[in-house]
Amino acid sequence: MDLRIVYYILGRLVVAETAIMLIPFFIALYNGEKCTAGFAAALAICALVGIELRLHGRVRVERLTMREGVAITGIGWILATSLGMLPYLCGGYLGLLDALFESISGFTGTGATVMEKLSSLPSAILFWRMMTHWFGGLGIIVIFIALLPQTGQSTIYMYNAETTGPTRERVLPRLRDMTKTLFQMYMIFTVTATVIYMLCGLSLMEASTHALSTIGTGGFSTYDDSAMHFDNVPLEAWMTFFMILAGGNFGLYYRIWRKGPGVIRHNTEFKAYIGLELVAMLLIAVNLVQAMGVSPAEAIRYASFQVGSISTTGFVSTDFDQWPGFSKGVLLLLMICGGCAGSTASGVKVSRMVLLVKNAWAVVHQKLSPRRVVEVRMNGGKVDEDTLLRVGQFFFLYIFCIVFFALLLTLDGVTIFDSLGISMTVMGNVGPAFGVAGATCTYAGASVFAKSILCVEMLLGRLEMFTLLVMLSPDFWQKGNRW
Repeated sequence: MDLRIVYYILGRLVVAETAIMLIPFFIALYNGEKCTAGFAAALAICALVGIELRLHGRVRVERLTMREGVAITGIGWILATSLGMLPYLCGGYLGLLDALFESISGFTGTGATVMEKLSSLPSAILFWRMMTHWFGGLGIIVIFIALLPQTGQSTIYMYNAETTGPTRERVLPRLRDMTKTLFQMYMIFTVTATVIYMLCGLSLMEASTHALSTIGTGGFSTYDDSAMHFDNVPLEAWMTFFMILAGGNFGLYYRIWRKGPGVIRHNTEFKAYIGLELVAMLLIAVNLVQAMGVSPAEAIRYASFQVGSISTTGFVSTDFDQWPGFSKGVLLLLMICGGCAGSTASGVKVSRMVLLVKNAWAVVHQKLSPRRVVEVRMNGGKVDEDTLLRVGQFFFLYIFCIVFFALLLTLDGVTIFDSLGISMTVMGNVGPAFGVAGATCTYAGASVFAKSILCVEMLLGRLEMFTLLVMLSPDFWQKGNRW
């Protein structure tokens, strides 16, 4: 591995993060907020780290290999989240571990917070929290490739190490053209959501911050009671729409724009995603009416919002911890499933769930008719065995991580059911769970041990495990080995 290439690109990433941090700094400066000094200190530290990395690096990105691409992505996320905590830490709002937890939760789109009394925080800090969602949502590396000039197509290794899903879909032949297109769509969705939220009665600050969090599928809010604070039916309806939109494949949206909505007919994953959301809404709404006596209109309102939220952002419009066990079970399944591949949502991904079901069905048919050849097809094409094997491996490791981290949480005195709920929601980068980490709770009271392991789990969930796990192998760091 050529560490000098890694240092160089990491230096550019840090410089880019420093430039991004200038936005909340100017907001603090303009409003005369006390966090201005904290942001100034954070900017100085980020600038020094970026310059130091650039000085130890070299400009040979065209020689980037898969090994360096994985290292840049893995270390880049750790570095970005570590520096992202500086405004909280330097401003005196959080301690070291809590600041790191809040930063990782922001960038990974988890939305689990240790902050309380958000309304008392300066607007610059609140805006920075939402910005971490937005830049982490589409992907730090994806936005980096889109905005900064690169040398050579070897940056595909960085892109592949960060993007999620069983396959790496390319909507345009050139990587930088594709990332620029995705970023432009991301911007359009965010601006549109901001305008609509303002038309629903929110101020510019409220609308922009919640749009950043919605499209980035994060879940942070400027209020402790999240979307419940507004109690605004039109706003909840539009937030539901944008949450579900952000959970779809952005590459598919580009093809819809270029070729028309007819392409949806051939996209198995998106049809399954919308179908799953609608069925979950219906089941929960019926359960709420029957078990709790909620009116049908309110049941549809709360069910649709929480189904869209739990698959993507983690916003809360009602205390769903008080719902019947069946409704909470449906939400747990949605936490695991997540959104589509190529979206800003996390989780196993709908495409993998579809392939798992189709593969299981094919195995059943082969057991009944051993000589029969059963193909697994998706989006009109045959899925090869290597892809099915990777999907099975990923699903096993994903469930194993949920159970493993849940067991670790029980060592801290958390009940097994609460531990499983917390582990599922953190691994799926959703945020709220049930019980001690329910819809109206924060993670402020969690122990140092619990917060530490949850930080690791959030990163594993966002980068789909393999990017970070492969870096634990001693062979990965051998200088003589180039992939």
